[in-house]
Amino acid sequence: MEKLLISACLLGQPVRYDGGAKTLHDPTLERWRREGRLVAACPEVQAGLSTPRAPAEIQGGGGAGVWDGTARVIARDGEDVSQAFLSGAEQALALCQRHYIRVAILTEASPSCGSRTLYDGSFTGQRVPGQGVTAALLERHGVRVFSQFELDQAERALQESLA
Repeated sequence: MEKLLISACLLGQPVRYDGGAKTLHDPTLERWRREGRLVAACPEVQAGLSTPRAPAEIQGGGGAGVWDGTARVIARDGEDVSQAFLSGAEQALALCQRHYIRVAILTEASPSCGSRTLYDGSFTGQRVPGQGVTAALLERHGVRVFSQFELDQAERALQESLA
């Protein structure tokens, strides 16, 4: 059975920077849960960051830039947390490899999981196009990444991978 990686916060786990969750209620997600397809991950927590923790944003680019050394993940208090984000992404990739996962559902705008947009690094709530550190790594390794707003597209990608 084909499994999917999913951000733990979307399943109601209180792992977000503010100690909360971003619980997603959707019939497709509930079916995947019943079928045992979901593998939950929070790259930030898996890397050892606390919950709650200072919010972080990518400065100088997106997740690919963090991998390439041209951007950094900076917490609101000024701490460079790039290494933790890189480590968490590597752990998420290892989960995908262990479970032969080719589709991921990740939380939009997160500096780890954002698949289409991120906050711009100024801590002003402004969003820009881009991917988070984990999303960028997964896509580099052939995992198709979708946001919680793209479950229909993720379902199609899952069906294509089964064909």
